[in-house]
Amino acid sequence: MVNMNRLDTSRQVQVVKCLCEGMNIRGTVRLTGVAKNTGANLLRDMGCACASYHHRNVRGLRVRRLQCDEIWSFVGAKAKNAKVGQKEQGWGDVWTWTAIDADTKLCVSYLVGGRDTGWANDFMLDCSERIIGHPQITTDAHKPHLKAVEKAFGGDADYTQLHRVYGASNEPEHRYSPATCIGCDIKTVSSVPDPAHVSKPFVERQNLTVRMSMRRFTQPTNAFSKKIDNHGHAVALYFIFYNFCRVHQTLRVTPAMEAGLSDHVWSVEELVSLINSN
Repeated sequence: MVNMNRLDTSRQVQVVKCLCEGMNIRGTVRLTGVAKNTGANLLRDMGCACASYHHRNVRGLRVRRLQCDEIWSFVGAKAKNAKVGQKEQGWGDVWTWTAIDADTKLCVSYLVGGRDTGWANDFMLDCSERIIGHPQITTDAHKPHLKAVEKAFGGDADYTQLHRVYGASNEPEHRYSPATCIGCDIKTVSSVPDPAHVSKPFVERQNLTVRMSMRRFTQPTNAFSKKIDNHGHAVALYFIFYNFCRVHQTLRVTPAMEAGLSDHVWSVEELVSLINSN
């Protein structure tokens, strides 16, 4: 096993490639020969560097259609199973808020935390600070979105809530069988949104990509995060990789290139170099 305070660049690239392609820490360790603690430390360094880069550089975006959603996961144990002391350590349900530009497929903003009004306000405020212009926003019917969008954008956005109505599943294994969507309830909240663009397919597809690209989100397994900090680091690494390194199948370029934030596809070596630039 390779165990050192700082891996050489080639070994760092191997580890980051594995993490970005959906492997967990233990699988990465087995494949690369890197010590577990060294791999975890690299994830921490990459997560901090990626979060810092996103915060500084994903700004000044001209977004016409913004789709927002939240994806559920948990750290340590589900909230209903976590003890009081464990909850104080960050165990329990964790939500990842995401905002996707429907045209460029760029992840404009993400936030790891709870699902109440405070988190909604922080998330939408961050979105508003990154966007130039008058976007059309679509969210689900989660109530905290209402005041959060108003507080962050004021009247400078066309805002609609889209609530899907699901029927009861007829499958005997209903726990693993999604219910059938039997209709949609559309609520115009502010301004005059274009009905043709009241939808959330791109952000919902992003939720699937998240679950496929981060082992921590795969349900039901025992690959869930054991520490809240590592969960956040993994999310930060994923979204920079998604925005700058991963070529979108439809666009044929990366979302960052489509949004004008980059003029080329980043290599994993460039991604790793963020550690030294922070």
